Amino acid sequence: MQPFTTLAGVAAPIDEANVDTNQLCPTRFNKVPRGPKYAEILFYDQRNDTDGKRTDFLLNRPPYDQSQLIVGDSNFGCGSSRETAVYALYEFGIRCVIAPSFGDIFDANCAKNGLLTVALPIATCASLRAMLHASPGMTFAIDLEAQTVTDGQGDVHRFDISPIRKRCLLNGYDDISRTQEYRPAIEAFEARHRTTHPWMFR
Repeated sequence: MQPFTTLAGVAAPIDEANVDTNQLCPTRFNKVPRGPKYAEILFYDQRNDTDGKRTDFLLNRPPYDQSQLIVGDSNFGCGSSRETAVYALYEFGIRCVIAPSFGDIFDANCAKNGLLTVALPIATCASLRAMLHASPGMTFAIDLEAQTVTDGQGDVHRFDISPIRKRCLLNGYDDISRTQEYRPAIEAFEARHRTTHPWMFR
């Protein structure tokens, strides 16, 4: 997993509450192998119609087509547990989603794939989205070590994150690599167990 330390990039405002995982990755794409194609799958049904890409959809037009952050509304990522919703965001280039709240499983899937979720108050998120609408192309900066979001006007917003999630993101640890940290202790236990319980290994 790619470590997440700092990020500075264009932020896109998504005003809709309860953006669900079926919007992020429609069900018919769930079996697509992970890869660059997911960049086109993100918000597929909102971004496309029978004539092709909709120019009125935010992420289809500059500068938002280069966004690396999204500022959303409440309950972002609700719905089903599909991890492909995170793949779609990640392959599009989104590395951080800021919102007042998130779907629990979506939130966990983001952390396991190197995508940072930042929970800020409802009023703060609304203010940030208004700022982005007023100034398209505005960049935000994230510092995970300091646990701060710096908006395009220079105001700093502090966020909370669990110590374990923070360490995993900073070091690029998924569940497997996190377990590998304990390999010496696991191997030492196994060696002792073979000595004290030899009959289990005959």
